[in-house]
Amino acid sequence: MPDTVFGRLFGLVVLAVLASHILVFAVFINLAPGGPSAERPAPHSSALRPDRAQPPDGLRRPPPPSPLNGMPIGLLIQFIAVTAAAWYGARMLARPIQQLASAAEKLGDNLSSPPIEEQGPREARRASRVFNRMQDNARAQIEARERFLAAVSHDLRTPLTRMKLSIESLADTGVGERLRNDIGEMTSMLDATLSYLRGEAQDEAWQRIDIQSLVDSVAEDAQENGHQVSVIGQAEPIEGLPHALRRCLDNLVDNAVRYGEAATLSLTDGPSSLVIEVRDKGPGIPENRIAQVIEPFVRIEDSRNRNSGGVGLGLSIARDAAHRNRGELSLRNAPGGGLIARVTLPRD
Repeated sequence: MPDTVFGRLFGLVVLAVLASHILVFAVFINLAPGGPSAERPAPHSSALRPDRAQPPDGLRRPPPPSPLNGMPIGLLIQFIAVTAAAWYGARMLARPIQQLASAAEKLGDNLSSPPIEEQGPREARRASRVFNRMQDNARAQIEARERFLAAVSHDLRTPLTRMKLSIESLADTGVGERLRNDIGEMTSMLDATLSYLRGEAQDEAWQRIDIQSLVDSVAEDAQENGHQVSVIGQAEPIEGLPHALRRCLDNLVDNAVRYGEAATLSLTDGPSSLVIEVRDKGPGIPENRIAQVIEPFVRIEDSRNRNSGGVGLGLSIARDAAHRNRGELSLRNAPGGGLIARVTLPRD
């Protein structure tokens, strides 16, 4: 019989049924009249002599015990045998699937996790082989993407740098100033785009994060750059990707101080989740545009435009970084004005 899930399950059930019947047969043999457990008459006893085998007058010999008397015991033995076989079979068949599920969870956190062993029935070995091949392909694609980003960064920055140096040598005219502004905007867009793409391809190990220290560090860095940033609340450490989470908060704070002049980080800790809110004092976002503004290169022209220095990637980077930490990013307008960016991180 082939080594498949069906073959293993079929063979296990057949063996369980066969073993249970053998056990029941043995029990019936022992309990039946004249069986091995019955007392044998001694030689030359009255049980062997016909003239003495008859009962006294007026008395009847009691009927022999029925074989059905042992039926409950036999059914109990069958039930125990089949239950034990089913329990063992379920564990045996579920083990490869559990290993595959565990490897898939680790792959989501760390692409460099070791491959899973190709063991178990044929279907499980095939699934493990396909999973390992998929992991190798994903790792190769990310490495090729990183090489591509490095080449694009070099090839695009070089002509921009030459153009900037050429403009610096021109006379101080309005045309030169506009060209410098255009080059600066192109450089900013290039930096933001490459940063966004690198953030998606970044490989990072899952670890325990001192979230309180991380939030305080984000606020202190912004304060050193001359921005008004404050922190409210306390939080216990959490499992996650520290660089991705730092990237998320940096972009949210940068977005808040750019459009709202100041930022307040609020921590709300709970048994099942941690909530981090970043609130600014800006004009907010129209309600019908909140879902769109998180998408890459989307800008709100009337309130949050390129004159403020953004290229429409800050919220997209923050959302993707939150997703990498198994969290969610949502936006809403504050009742008293301003925008609130809410990051919810699970604790399970």
